[in-house]
Amino acid sequence: MPDTDLCWWSATELAQAVRRRHVSPVEVVDLLLRRIERLNPRLNAFLLVTADLAREQAREAERALAAGDEVGPLHGVPLAYKDLYATAGIRTTAGSLILRDWVPSEDAAAIARLRAAGAICLGKLNTVEFAYGATGANPHYGNCHNPWDTARMPGGSSSGAGAAVSTGLCYGALGSDTGGSIRIPAAFCGIVGIKPTYGRVSRVGVVTLAWSMDHVGPLARTVADAALLLQAIAGHDPRDPASSRRAVPEYRAALDQGVRGLRVGVVRRHFFDRLDPAVAAACQHALETFRGLGATVVEVDIPHLREAGPISTAMIFAEASSYHERWFPARAAEYSAEVRERLLLGRTISALDYLRAQRARRLLIEEFRAALSQADVLAAPTVAFPPPRFDEPTVDVGSRREDTALAVVQLTRPHNVAGLPTLALPVGFTPGGLPVGMQLAGRPWEEATVLRVGQAYEQATDWHRRRPPV
Repeated sequence: MPDTDLCWWSATELAQAVRRRHVSPVEVVDLLLRRIERLNPRLNAFLLVTADLAREQAREAERALAAGDEVGPLHGVPLAYKDLYATAGIRTTAGSLILRDWVPSEDAAAIARLRAAGAICLGKLNTVEFAYGATGANPHYGNCHNPWDTARMPGGSSSGAGAAVSTGLCYGALGSDTGGSIRIPAAFCGIVGIKPTYGRVSRVGVVTLAWSMDHVGPLARTVADAALLLQAIAGHDPRDPASSRRAVPEYRAALDQGVRGLRVGVVRRHFFDRLDPAVAAACQHALETFRGLGATVVEVDIPHLREAGPISTAMIFAEASSYHERWFPARAAEYSAEVRERLLLGRTISALDYLRAQRARRLLIEEFRAALSQADVLAAPTVAFPPPRFDEPTVDVGSRREDTALAVVQLTRPHNVAGLPTLALPVGFTPGGLPVGMQLAGRPWEEATVLRVGQAYEQATDWHRRRPPV
């Protein structure tokens, strides 16, 4: 079976076919390993391919089916994991030299849950060093490249996850999101990604960037696949102090209920102030699509939304510097210049600055809550511009030229500050063929609503069916 067919199936379709024994997990794994061997040299999405493990798990999946054993919802589905997730017996670098020799003794909580659901591990995916950046650049292991144009950024820090899922190298991936690191690669690579509510998914075994805003979540090619993966990893973990005890709903139960009668909120301030014309046009067309599907599009306001940037910067810089005290500055030479500079800056943030950021964060959370009392979801562009080239240190944002690394996260950081469930999905392409993404944020613990709204849009369009030229 050619990889131009099977590799583009959704995880949901593959899981059903495997359970019915219409498709062999061994055949699927062999196909993807050949595809990775052929395409990864151009993308650098995988830092490590666990070929032997994947084949062993595929054979075990087949044996379980032959024996009539009860199987999980992801039985025989090959996934890959951002190299920030601890994997038992498998090197986990966090994209750094500091952890280049670390081989964990147990899996991260989310990976353990995916394995229990029957998923197969294909390997570890490229990430920005310690997840401390959003472009996809990594000076230690090489940049990950965007499959729509390999001279361009795939977004980060879950760069390998975005590129691998977009290119049909795996059926889904785990990323992490502290300032947009799931949603930005989803937008730049033309796929789906969801940052769940803070506390919905355990962070145990995931290398920390900033503990008060780190989120664990999946990247996938469809909204239904994102729901399937999130279902497997969500739930309470007593080892994570931020983990919620709230019951996890059946996310796929409401997927096909449509959006008729729902309110899609639009915050013009900050989110729509300055956009690339192609991004503005695609997002406006998406809003019209929601209207056509029966939703009401309403204007709402979040007065202090622009404060999300300074709040996020103060908290991430301070918390990251605290986490890295075990290595920095003693091993400063092993960090890249960019991360080293950020860790130094984080050490200058005072306790007073940090507490002011926390107070401002509480105000912003209340303003988001007020806006979401007037709307069921809030829709906004994910990034204000298409994927930049790696050799573009600055980028046009409306009428201004701004630092690329800072501009990439401007529209995603507010949802980390507020801890809201936020879904990113493709809503169009530029005239040059580069993906454009939109994000949908919902009330805390209402991942089902943002998935439902995203599913309605996806079923009415075909952006998610497009395949990158690589």
